[in-house]
Amino acid sequence: MRRLLLAAAMATLSLPSFAAPRGLNAADLVALARVSEAQLSPNGRSAVYTLRETDLAADRGRSDLWLIGTDGVSTPRRLTSSEENDTAADWAPDGGGIYFLSARGGSTQVWYLPVAGGEATQVTRLPLDVGSFRISPRGDRLLFGIEVFPDCGDLDCTRKRLDERKSAKQHGQGYDQLFVRHWDKWQDGRVSQLYAFALDGEHNASGSPVALTGSLDANVPSKPFGDRPDYDFSPDGSQVVFAARVRGRTEPWSTNFDVYRVPSDGGVAPVNLTPDNPAWDAQPAFSPDGRLLAHIAMDRPGFEADRFHLVVRDAATGALRFTTRDWDRSIAAFRFSADGRQIYAVTEHLGQRPIWSINIKDGARRMLTGPGNVTEFDVAGDRILFAMQSLISPVDLYLIVGHALPRRLTEVNAVRLADVRFGEPEQFSFAGAGGEQVYGYVVKPWNWEPGKSYPVAFIVHGGPQSSYANTWSYRWNPEIYAGAGLAAVFIDFHGSQGYGQAFTDSISGDWGGKPLEDLKKGLAAAAERYPWLDRDRACALGASYGGYMMNWIAGNWPDRFRCLVNHAGVFDHRTMYYSTEELWFVEWDQGGPYYDNPAAHEKSNPANHVSAWKTPMLVIHGALDYRIPYPQGIATFTALQRRGIDSRFLFFPDENHWISKPANSLQWYEEVLHWLDAHLQ
Repeated sequence: MRRLLLAAAMATLSLPSFAAPRGLNAADLVALARVSEAQLSPNGRSAVYTLRETDLAADRGRSDLWLIGTDGVSTPRRLTSSEENDTAADWAPDGGGIYFLSARGGSTQVWYLPVAGGEATQVTRLPLDVGSFRISPRGDRLLFGIEVFPDCGDLDCTRKRLDERKSAKQHGQGYDQLFVRHWDKWQDGRVSQLYAFALDGEHNASGSPVALTGSLDANVPSKPFGDRPDYDFSPDGSQVVFAARVRGRTEPWSTNFDVYRVPSDGGVAPVNLTPDNPAWDAQPAFSPDGRLLAHIAMDRPGFEADRFHLVVRDAATGALRFTTRDWDRSIAAFRFSADGRQIYAVTEHLGQRPIWSINIKDGARRMLTGPGNVTEFDVAGDRILFAMQSLISPVDLYLIVGHALPRRLTEVNAVRLADVRFGEPEQFSFAGAGGEQVYGYVVKPWNWEPGKSYPVAFIVHGGPQSSYANTWSYRWNPEIYAGAGLAAVFIDFHGSQGYGQAFTDSISGDWGGKPLEDLKKGLAAAAERYPWLDRDRACALGASYGGYMMNWIAGNWPDRFRCLVNHAGVFDHRTMYYSTEELWFVEWDQGGPYYDNPAAHEKSNPANHVSAWKTPMLVIHGALDYRIPYPQGIATFTALQRRGIDSRFLFFPDENHWISKPANSLQWYEEVLHWLDAHLQ
């Protein structure tokens, strides 16, 4: 099993022939190139994208920009090659060049590169790193996000204060309100703010940056994962719209993001356009003619997994023009068509993630893409560029022209995956909790043969309001288990997304009920439908909520599995509540603050069932995980060791809730597969 992890890496991106000699392994996985941030040129004839490749020697990913024509015959061309990452390309309105982010000058700044040839030139020379940016539709203004101390009058003040802190002998940091830490960083007092720069005709920043959001006590874009979708220009460049949540004392338990508008040259305070909605408003964008303003919105405050519906208003008056409230799907991202008559949107849908076309006039919807997971898309003219992945394919780029079927533009990993045979996936359904239809997937081992039986890796997704669907993953990839000769089974239990909001809601207050019933019935249904599954040789694995479920299974389904793998799982709801950062999540799903309703939290608390534990468990946690802090993992391991249960604790001092570094990812898979091998073979 360990030797498999050291093999060289290469695979096809569709189901390969039976002549392929081996399955996918972790060395293959970390070596794959990753496509992201694809953008169509203004005329739609070219696309620029970021390609991340792995530098194993440096234990990091390195990103460059690539260009490809959309004519169907062009081959990709590398635009940049820097020791530092080049990312986040945004086309100049005339299509003659791209703006992008790079740290090649010593800090992350905006650069410009003509696509016809020539050297990149630095656009901004700010004393702080630029986090994200957009170019105005007329090319005369640059909008960017940057982290500053809110009481500083200019960017130099923040730079000076950071330098002083670095050289100071006293390192204590005081806090008067939450957050004190978020995701994987302790808060240092800085806030992300939007600034605007004028650009001259030579693509240079002109004058001094103007603060647009300084009057708001809010992060724009939001932390920890906010980016370009959080803000946008109007078509004439005179206005900026953005989404923000006021911080204050309530930020850790509030999901009240609002949409604001402000002139792009500053001078006045932003105006709140959605003050009547106390829930989440996000991703504001204008129609191409500027007459409509759209965003997505939730209805229920404090619930991060509520359904996002589309809201389209008259940009001048605010009058409602269109909404998707009648559609039981949650919109993850959207774009206007070039003529403004359609909205293109991405949603989870029955284990897939397609693009839809929505007619604004009559609400008619049409699915534009087939099986797979669309990760992002862009629109120019009659063309839709999209990035898609599946269980048997990492991300590649595809194009729709007019009403034609999608066609593929890239095959970035064809050489790397040339001799790999993927395990064949198949979706199935069964009657789960309450008799409702529940979906799942089975992935065959890469070397599957009729008449043979195969041990099972039973994978439980996190979230819990997410979906383990027809998608590619670098952290929990079923093909790694298939490549090791195992069958992979995973279930979209009650609480998963893409099956209607009522199905998603059903897990709140019932973490250990319907989901566990679905997992039991799903595994039984898979074993009955696929008799080559060895039901007596199975291990369960999960992270985050999936890790919680490993602890819950240990106490409430202790006789089913030969082993468990628990990554970043919740052990005790009480200590979890008082040590996590985003309190809205635990308060919604567990029935309010712990001190107001302890019984609701204790109803599904794994710590209450340790006396029934007996299944061997591998426990994994990262020191920088502030979502589910690592003492939860230590407590799990302590319980296992004290009860004399076969167990192992794998700790990563340099990882957060995820495992991101290439070498750590290799070690993670090595440990997990070795644990499965020891208990299943």
